[in-house]
Amino acid sequence: MKFLLVALNTKYIHSNPALYSLRAYAGPELQKQIELAEYTINHEFSEILGDIYKRKPDVLGFSCYLWNIRMVFELTKELKKLLPHTDIWLGGPEVSYDAPKVLSAHPEVTGVMVGEGEETFRELLSYYVGIEKTDMERDGEGIFFAGTTEGDFSGIKGLCLRTGYTAPRELTDMSGLPFLYEELSPFENRIIYYESSRGCPFRCSYCLSSIDKQVRLRDLDTVKKELQFFLDHKVKQVKFVDRTFNCNHAHATAIWQYILEHDNGVTNFHFEIAGDLLNEEELLLLSRMRPGLVQLEIGVQSVNPETLEAIHRKMDVDKLERIVARINEGKNVHQHLDLIAGLPHEDYESFGRSFDRVYEMRPEQLQLGFLKVLKGSEMADRAEEFGICYTEKAPYEVLFTKWLSFNEVRKLKRIEEMVELYYNSNQFVHTLRFLEQAFVSPFSMYEALAEFYEEKGYFVNSPARSYRYQVLLSFACEKDAVHEAVYRELLTYDMYLRENVKSRPSFAIELQPYRDIIREFYRKEEEERKFLPEYRSYDSKQLARLTHLEPFFYPVWEMPGRDAIKEEKEPGFVLFDYETRNPLTGDARTVVV
Repeated sequence: MKFLLVALNTKYIHSNPALYSLRAYAGPELQKQIELAEYTINHEFSEILGDIYKRKPDVLGFSCYLWNIRMVFELTKELKKLLPHTDIWLGGPEVSYDAPKVLSAHPEVTGVMVGEGEETFRELLSYYVGIEKTDMERDGEGIFFAGTTEGDFSGIKGLCLRTGYTAPRELTDMSGLPFLYEELSPFENRIIYYESSRGCPFRCSYCLSSIDKQVRLRDLDTVKKELQFFLDHKVKQVKFVDRTFNCNHAHATAIWQYILEHDNGVTNFHFEIAGDLLNEEELLLLSRMRPGLVQLEIGVQSVNPETLEAIHRKMDVDKLERIVARINEGKNVHQHLDLIAGLPHEDYESFGRSFDRVYEMRPEQLQLGFLKVLKGSEMADRAEEFGICYTEKAPYEVLFTKWLSFNEVRKLKRIEEMVELYYNSNQFVHTLRFLEQAFVSPFSMYEALAEFYEEKGYFVNSPARSYRYQVLLSFACEKDAVHEAVYRELLTYDMYLRENVKSRPSFAIELQPYRDIIREFYRKEEEERKFLPEYRSYDSKQLARLTHLEPFFYPVWEMPGRDAIKEEKEPGFVLFDYETRNPLTGDARTVVV
């Protein structure tokens, strides 16, 4: 008997820990009956369909989320035609909260595993294996598996059948879950997801985690043992999927202390936290971390007090600002801050104010998201009250609200793309800091940049990554022409920070007048090794190829204010060292020479 568990991920680098958890929890004997199949939503539909058909499963299980549910339903319809005797089960957050409606709309589906699925899946699989053995005994010549009738499953907790729900399933003991990653080969070049807790003590109205308020923690000794496995194998990144990692300070502190003490110099750990809950002990721990050891994702969502109250988001924004600033001072922790557009009481102007305040916190990444009205959430129940209109199909994204028109949502979508291309790429840091000063606010700058893209047709014909520098120069010159020379140097500096480009950018100054100075610098460096001591085995020509020396007439590396900047008669030179990079941004090491 073959039970095939299927995941449709958003990208290849992602994996589906739910599938691996179900298989691991089933135990060694039952695991022999399980196969896993992971695809992405970008795969050709026919290829996925054909591959599943080729595997000839007796039972299929799909892991269902916002991003893949449309394709899941397309597959189940066609697979039932191709494999009419194969039972099809669904599980995951996208089908757990309206399971009867799912079954009514999809007659090809046998049933739904509701909520946490480890124990439910093990019992379901055991039942199928038992039926298979009975049929084998009766057939006498081999295995004959012909599916089941829905009434057979009524004794298994945690299911929704066409006859209704079976008994509810108790919450899983986190410490009883097996480790998922004894074999790392399936996860090569992919993100490792790890879970040290389930549940969330907060009740944010847009989030499904608010439904399960009971936080369950995995035994710390077990967690430390498993983290050591990742460290020993020098896994590149481990992403904790705990909903609010630091809601239990003792648990969070113990894990961060262990990571700090056992740092292997390679592995990065990602945590989703409530920033304003960080205490002094945790801040001191974070300040001692190797640059790049940890990164923090903080869901701010809004700074509008009325909005925060409406969504039950308890947060001290002033305290959050102070904490983010303090972490920034250490220059060792990557911070990712989130905002959500479309929340109650947040109009276009209010969102702009939220954007500006969070932007001024200077995180490495600022994510602009749009409200998803999730099934089973309080926001779904109150959508009519808030005048929230959202798409009928997944991802159930906001179209407009009482406070925000559809046209304004579209404008914010374009601004989101500008933030992603220019701010979150970390490729234009110095240019943007100077350009901001030509506008009344950061939000107004990105708003104007989005309008510029719209006018030039760049949203339809998106410029290549290297050409975005030229696009930004054109925009800057249109809005602040008096500083064109400064922008040219800022963009040159930002470009060489990221890579030792082979083709000289068109906006950079002509290097010919400085060739002799540059050659002399490298000849002298070959003798003295004053700036590049780690390049001892290289001669001057090799040094010139591996690094870059650039003349500047403005002190662009200082990100100067508009009033203070002035052009020098003779250039200063900056050396870019690409062997030594900032672990948070990827920028080359620079030395003013």
